[in-house]
Amino acid sequence: MSIKLIGIKEFRANISDYAKKARKEGVRFVIMNRNTPLFELKPFEKGVELENIFADIAEGLEDAERGRVYSQEDILAQFSK
Repeated sequence: MSIKLIGIKEFRANISDYAKKARKEGVRFVIMNRNTPLFELKPFEKGVELENIFADIAEGLEDAERGRVYSQEDILAQFSK
């Protein structure tokens, strides 16, 4: 997947065009403001369906309710090993 950097003003002016290009051409756009990345626009991988996304969200919420979560400190400790 190719990556293209675009400014926020350009993105706002042509948002639908960039969404179409991302989907049809498989391009990932990184939207910048004064040389700082703000967010990215990228297409979903093939086979990803909205129902799967909702199922993943529900699973994450259930994990959080049951305390099956990691703190930032836990994760950073794993990286420093």
